[in-house]
Amino acid sequence: MYLYTDFDQQLVNERVAQFRDQTERYLAGKLTEDEYRPLRLQNGLYVQRYAPMLRIAVPYGLMNSKQLRKLAEISKAYDRGYAHVSTRQNIQLNWPALENVPDILAELATVQMHAIQTSGNCIRNTTTDQYAGVIAGEIADPRPTCELIRQWSTFHPEFAFLPRKFKIAVSALEEIDRAATSFHDIGVYIVKNAAGEIGYKIKVGGGLGRTPIIGQVIREFLPREDLIAYLDAVLRVYNLHGRRDNKYKARIKILVKALTPEVFAEKVEAEFLHTKDALKISAETLQKMDQVFTPFTYQDYADEDLEALFAEHPKFKQWFNINTNAHKVKGYRVVTISLKRAGVAPGDVTFEEMNLIADLADQYTFGELRTTHEQNIALVDVPQKDLFELWQTLEQHNMARAHIGFITDIICCPGGDFCSLANAKSIPISEAISRRFEDLDTIYNLGHLDLNISGCMNACGHHHVGNIGILGVDKKGAEFYQITLGGNADHDASIGDILGPSFAAEAMPDVIDEILNTYLDLRSEGEEFIDTYRRVGIQPFKERAYA
Repeated sequence: MYLYTDFDQQLVNERVAQFRDQTERYLAGKLTEDEYRPLRLQNGLYVQRYAPMLRIAVPYGLMNSKQLRKLAEISKAYDRGYAHVSTRQNIQLNWPALENVPDILAELATVQMHAIQTSGNCIRNTTTDQYAGVIAGEIADPRPTCELIRQWSTFHPEFAFLPRKFKIAVSALEEIDRAATSFHDIGVYIVKNAAGEIGYKIKVGGGLGRTPIIGQVIREFLPREDLIAYLDAVLRVYNLHGRRDNKYKARIKILVKALTPEVFAEKVEAEFLHTKDALKISAETLQKMDQVFTPFTYQDYADEDLEALFAEHPKFKQWFNINTNAHKVKGYRVVTISLKRAGVAPGDVTFEEMNLIADLADQYTFGELRTTHEQNIALVDVPQKDLFELWQTLEQHNMARAHIGFITDIICCPGGDFCSLANAKSIPISEAISRRFEDLDTIYNLGHLDLNISGCMNACGHHHVGNIGILGVDKKGAEFYQITLGGNADHDASIGDILGPSFAAEAMPDVIDEILNTYLDLRSEGEEFIDTYRRVGIQPFKERAYA
């Protein structure tokens, strides 16, 4: 993984000192709320419903065990003993005291972490597949590309105050997209051209929120050395032409739609002509980035024969089949640790659990772990010989539920329990649905199914792209929930269709049950929910849900 240089460390340390001074001046009444707001936002600090929320950067979801232990220590000392994994692969603290935030940032700096540009109208954390670098089939490891983008975008003076927030994702697999790349302001796809050269396909204008839009391709192939120049050109066009008079129309997706992708691409190409030579990435820099992510020295293990253990421990077999993935190196496996437990908000992890996961990363991997877009945590280099022992430990600590990719592996925003923007609570709805579908045989029979929940139109829970999406709405002060069907964040991206009028909270488990029963009655052999929905359309589901 990337390690700070002395220059990096100095920058982060100076930023901590700067923000400490700004916070002290604000608390002393020397800065107004309007003056302090952009300063705190670019240091990851929000004002939520009951307390500040601090969003900590986890670049492309990658951290080491030392960093996770520091997060555990901070959550215990400065928060309520837990943290939250966000869909952007970052870590959030929901209860820090404002006056303690500079101390938290200082603690983070000691382990090469920060909260810079995790909020505000700037370029946010670049995300990618949580299994980057260890899954077979990648055209190239996307992490060097993510690190290039991180270094270019952090503290970029020209893009510190964009019309609106800006998000970039990188995808390197042709068959699956675990980063929802089509729904980003810029989607970077690693591709090969006819000559076998590695480069990028570029999409722009994707996003969720009030106006969900699938990104559009504006460049089919971009040489690798031109990536920064091209991204710079996209941001310059956006900075120049993006609206600043209306925050609901300020995202780049609105500009691309207004201009049309073709005209937007023309403007980018014209700007690119001015930037491509000055910002061309040298071969030495590309090689250096690749070397930062050189594979670990793996042991020469054979693939384990686990059949005897499977026969003796059926739950272990379920977990192996569902919560682990093939590794590109023989004798290893990728493990996803579920953070979706009954009675616990999706994505929440206690300081004890963080310390445990850090210990497991040191014991069974090379001391690294990944946060995932789906709000879980992955250990990606586990020897197959250690899987049973690892599973036993996770089982003892309620982190081995074998449901990754199924209906109870719910993506859920904090909702009205925390967020001041939310129209309704999300966590209780997630809890009610999880308890309705506790039986694993039932959820396996349903097949792979994404269920996403947002508490408002900002769509932090990505409800638009859930196969089943749930949106909290306000009806004369009461909390109701609108359902969408048919969303998908993969390469064959789609935005969900609104089923109809919203439902009361207490009705939600029954309504979801009826939607799933409709699917089971209509599906053909081998079909997942999204396949059946695309074949039969919304009408059968509507008739049953409102009968």
